[in-house]
Amino acid sequence: MNSDDLEMFAHVAKTGSFSRTAMELGANQSTISRRIGSLEAELGVRLFRRSGRGVGLTERGEQLLGYALTLERTLSEASQAMRSGDERGPASLAIAAQPTIARIMFGYLGHRLKARYPNTRLRFVEGLASQILSRLSDGEIDLAVMYVPEHPGTMQHDVLLAEDICLVTPAGYALRDGPVDVEALGDIPLILPSTHHGLRLLVETLAARHSFTPNIALECDGSISLTKRLVMERCGCTVLPAASVMEETAAGRLRCFPLANPVVRRDVAIAWPQNRTMPEGVWNVAQTIRELAAELVGNGAWPGTTLLAPFQRPSRTTLANSLS
Repeated sequence: MNSDDLEMFAHVAKTGSFSRTAMELGANQSTISRRIGSLEAELGVRLFRRSGRGVGLTERGEQLLGYALTLERTLSEASQAMRSGDERGPASLAIAAQPTIARIMFGYLGHRLKARYPNTRLRFVEGLASQILSRLSDGEIDLAVMYVPEHPGTMQHDVLLAEDICLVTPAGYALRDGPVDVEALGDIPLILPSTHHGLRLLVETLAARHSFTPNIALECDGSISLTKRLVMERCGCTVLPAASVMEETAAGRLRCFPLANPVVRRDVAIAWPQNRTMPEGVWNVAQTIRELAAELVGNGAWPGTTLLAPFQRPSRTTLANSLS
């Protein structure tokens, strides 16, 4: 006996007819009659009294109907609880992002998630790729929006967009407008993090592939804000995505030159722990993030980016290093 048997039994009890039950369920009358017979044989009792006018419940049938109706209510309540829980969202939610992504997305995302899930305790975390990957693995955060690292390790990810990498210079730096060839980076004094940081690894990878030696004017392991300040103070140039300097370039405090030959890009993705079930409602939160990313790219709020379909790779050269 299973829930399907009890559901069919309750339907026959309600209609008082095998033929009407068969018509309403889209089955053959003989199938309904045979299944009821099998159920009676399994239980060792008569559930219905047969007559020319239909069927009626026996005393044992009345007893079983109580169980069937209880099960029906339980299944209905379970279904409603699951739907309402999904609508309420998770009880708590921790989302991490690397600094540039956090700066672009977190304000919009906070408003959107609080409007949709007002009872969810929301926590935003900013960090470097290694920190985020560690927290994902430990279960400290539920989702991350981050640049796809060269070695994703234990994370699963779903790509959102590809982002162009640019040369960022002081406002009066002597370069003509337009893209800058990657090989020209060897002649430009750069402010970069130390060797354990993604931006430094990116430039060194480009140098190895295109046979130039990076001209490191200054090492800075501080925030992107500090690096931008050093560039504005004419201590050197740097390499960053266009989105990270859009206010400064609009105000004329910095200049931004796309890198070319090849175009240098990196993927941004939603990431979550591998082999771990997402908490309740987190899948819908991930879809909200995807929708928001599409809007930000479409309205120009995230410059220098191209939307990608899930798991689609860009056709142009991509250096998927872990950058902040």
